[in-house]
Amino acid sequence: MFQLFGSLKQFLKPSSCVIDNNIFRLHYKATVVILIGCSLMVTARQYFGDPIDCISRDDIPPNLLDTYCWIHTTFSIENAWKKKVGEEVPYPGVDKTTPNEKRVYHAYYQWVCFVLFFQALLFYIPRYLWKACEAGRVKNLILGLNYPICSEDVKSNNRALLVEYLYKNLNNHNLMFKMYVTTEVLNFLNVILQMVLMDRFLGGEFSNYGWEVLSFSEWDWNVRYDPMVY
Repeated sequence: MFQLFGSLKQFLKPSSCVIDNNIFRLHYKATVVILIGCSLMVTARQYFGDPIDCISRDDIPPNLLDTYCWIHTTFSIENAWKKKVGEEVPYPGVDKTTPNEKRVYHAYYQWVCFVLFFQALLFYIPRYLWKACEAGRVKNLILGLNYPICSEDVKSNNRALLVEYLYKNLNNHNLMFKMYVTTEVLNFLNVILQMVLMDRFLGGEFSNYGWEVLSFSEWDWNVRYDPMVY
């Protein structure tokens, strides 16, 4: 597991040739590392630990019940969210069930590690497209300027050649410019897509989460029933 986390270091290594900007790097470096790291931790929890802990009676083996709860979709009772914990219910949303009560099913937890990895891929796609289009052109152009042992005359001559090349090919790289703008737009669209994806994945709870946090934070602690108070 430590070797897997160690392999993420390559995403954070500084490059001698920068072909994008800081915001672009936040998309394909910081965000990708965070998402893959979280995916690895969730995967380790699922396959090498206890992915779920269920309360069982003495006559039911805990491992058997945990496996059953993991395979089958869990649910909470909508009316139990507003009941007082410790007096009416043991935990928000957990209560005795009746056939007519509305249940809220939670089927997302089994797919968290895969969704996190898929999100990381989506964040890296614009970088992959831009790097494939750029194809090392910028690195080849500045190759003669990065030698520390070159004399000033050689560096000055290389700079003059670079300026001459840029002047003669001023309008010959419009395709690269358009591709870079396209990848920046893809970064923006990807963020919007991720919000929609998370909201669908969490059953519509993601879009309201921030507003509900602000709303509950203004309530008195004695009357709050949201899980954040426990």
